[in-house]
Amino acid sequence: MTDPFGRALLDHARGEQAEPLYQSDGPERREHPVEEFYFGERDPDDETTAFLERWLDGPLVDLGAGVGRDALYFQRQFETVAVEVSPSLVTAMEERGVEQAVRGDMFALTERFERDRFASAHALGTQLGLATSLDGLRSFLTDLAFVTEPGATAVLDSYDPTREAASDLLGYRRDPTPGLAARVMQFTYEGERAPTLLFRLFSPDRLREACVPTPWTVETVRAARSSDSCHYRAALSKT
Repeated sequence: MTDPFGRALLDHARGEQAEPLYQSDGPERREHPVEEFYFGERDPDDETTAFLERWLDGPLVDLGAGVGRDALYFQRQFETVAVEVSPSLVTAMEERGVEQAVRGDMFALTERFERDRFASAHALGTQLGLATSLDGLRSFLTDLAFVTEPGATAVLDSYDPTREAASDLLGYRRDPTPGLAARVMQFTYEGERAPTLLFRLFSPDRLREACVPTPWTVETVRAARSSDSCHYRAALSKT
C-alpha cells in the first residue's frame, strides 16, 4: 500500500524529511504544513485544549492520531489508545513515546475493540469526512457507540460547507444538498502519489441529523471565529 503521507510524517519525526509533502487536486498543488499541523506540544492553557479536557476522559480512543501529539498529552492524565491506519504513523507514535499505538481503521472499530471499551473518543483532523456519506457517518457513529460505555463523550471535527471559506479549501466540490459538500485531493511525497481521497463535508446540522438514529447527541459546537476558516469541533454525548 502506498503511504506517502505516513512516510513524510515519519521522516519528519526522525529529522529526515528532505522534500515537502504536497496536497494536490489536478494541476493545483500546495505544500502541506507538516510541522504546524502534527508536531509540537499541546498547550494546556490553550482554549482548544480546555475544550477537549472538558469533554474527554479515560479510557480515551484517539482516532486518526497522526504522530501522537494529542495522545502524548492525554496519556499523562488517563489511559489513551491511539489508532492509525498507517503503519508508518504507528511507528512514528511508538518512537515518540505513545504508550498504546494501535494500527486500525477508525471505520472498522468493532473489528478491533470490544463493547464499552472507552469512556470517550477524539477524532481531530477532519478524517470524519472519509465516511463519504451521511449513511457512512451514521454507520461510524453506530460503531463508535458500540466501543464506548454508557454516558460516553466524543469530540469530532469537520469543515462546515455553509461557511463562505469552505470554497477556498483545496479540492472543494460544491453539492446542491444544503449542508453538504465534498473535497477531493491526493498526497504526494518523494514522487510517490497516494490514491485519491474523497472527503464529505458535513455542516453541524447535518452531523446532528446523522446522530438521530444513534445513541449520540450533539451537545455543543465550537466553530472557528475567523471568517477565513470553516472548521468546527462538535462535542457529543451518548445515552
